[in-house]
Amino acid sequence: MCGGDIPAERRDQMLAEHGPARLHASGPSATGVAIMRVLRGELGIDLASAKALAHRVVNGDCTGTLPEMEHLARKLQESGITAVAARP
Repeated sequence: MCGGDIPAERRDQMLAEHGPARLHASGPSATGVAIMRVLRGELGIDLASAKALAHRVVNGDCTGTLPEMEHLARKLQESGITAVAARP
């Protein structure tokens, strides 16, 4: 979907057909605060949720569709954070 959220049934279909992708951030620029700032801005989540999700991103446990993870990886990279989205 251009510029919008993927409908839930389409998202589920993508995950079933292609499997989940993982988002991983690493390196000295991958601080919790910097990652949380990007996640809050992109996802509109609260501070507690951003902190939990940032921890998952650093550990490589953040999963979703490949387009979702690539979008977040690009936003993190634009903020100077080394981030990669890939399927396991």
